[in-house]
Amino acid sequence: MIDPIKFITALGQALSAHALYDPGHPSRDKAMAATAKALLDLMDQRDFLTFSFLGGEVVFGPRVLRELKEWEWASRLSGIGVERLEFNAPVSHEAVVEFVEMVHARINRSEASGKPAGRGDTSSGATADNSIRWGRISLAGEDLISRGEAGSAAQVAFSLEEEVEGVGWIHDQVGRSETLPVAEVGAVVRSLAVAMRQEGRLVLPLLELMQFDQLTVAHSCNVAVLAMGVGEFMGFAPREVRAIGVAALLHDVGKVKVSQEVLTKTGAFTEEDRREMERHTVEGARLILTRHRQMDLAAVVAYEHHLRMDGTGYPALRFPRKPHLASRMVSVCEQYDAFCTSWPQVPALPAHEALARVEAQGGTLLDADVVKAFVTMMGDAKTQRVPVNRPIVMVEGELIRR
Repeated sequence: MIDPIKFITALGQALSAHALYDPGHPSRDKAMAATAKALLDLMDQRDFLTFSFLGGEVVFGPRVLRELKEWEWASRLSGIGVERLEFNAPVSHEAVVEFVEMVHARINRSEASGKPAGRGDTSSGATADNSIRWGRISLAGEDLISRGEAGSAAQVAFSLEEEVEGVGWIHDQVGRSETLPVAEVGAVVRSLAVAMRQEGRLVLPLLELMQFDQLTVAHSCNVAVLAMGVGEFMGFAPREVRAIGVAALLHDVGKVKVSQEVLTKTGAFTEEDRREMERHTVEGARLILTRHRQMDLAAVVAYEHHLRMDGTGYPALRFPRKPHLASRMVSVCEQYDAFCTSWPQVPALPAHEALARVEAQGGTLLDADVVKAFVTMMGDAKTQRVPVNRPIVMVEGELIRR
């Protein structure tokens, strides 16, 4: 049994034991000790862990634990406001006991009243030592619980390593089987949205990776963060912000069909290289639509994000037209992140210069209204650069940590 499943199973058994036995009963104490041990084992190599309980699914970091689908406690936890659960090392046995007793008490109150916890309740909270935190998940500032009021850079870095690994795993799955793991995509977007809410304001955590073979993954995460930020700034509803985030996260998924030699090439592209790279827009749309026709917005953005307002760009259209608004938003965000990133052929620009370049393209290559909103948002939000140095290594579909 893999570690997160072992812990969640033990947690369920501890909650059941609390319902069946009085305090001090050996079975109750045994279940609690097993839960604490499973958590300590899980945290042996990590200082920060997250679980989400949504729609009957259990999500560990950005990975859906499909073996636990319809786990009975998932809906009961979300029903009392525990949709997201965060662990910050070190977590003591006493903190685990405190959390389980809180859950047990809230479930009893909820079931006694016959009313689930409402969306407007103050259900977020933490243990006395702040090592375990819980709350609801949303987008665009609705009831978001984040990593504490201070939102330290260290905590963001730990979390975003999970998101980087999740996107790397998603790209690997698409490349290996041409199947898009939709639940994992949604989990990454939700997790990035949580990372954007710290210190009572919008924070844009943007990744910095040192290795060229990880640039597509980092770029995808950054564009998702920026697109959700500008979507919120432009007044989109939370559901629309999430859809834009999903589309932005997947905008370059077609690059799984581009050879590593071309993706990491340090010299100038040949005409053949350029044709191969430009195919990623069509390939991305095809990969998304092949088995996921309900994700039409993501497919449109994958296809259109390199089309420009003056009719240039790619893929070549027989009848030039204005791209979808979501595509125009992603184009602005991905252009800014591309300017800020060191690519094999082009060095990174300072952030202020990258923003000036984007602003200069407004009304010509990029949508003028979106550029105006983006520039204003970047001035209002706090940008936090997050270095993630651990390489992403996939072996036969499994992520290997180094």
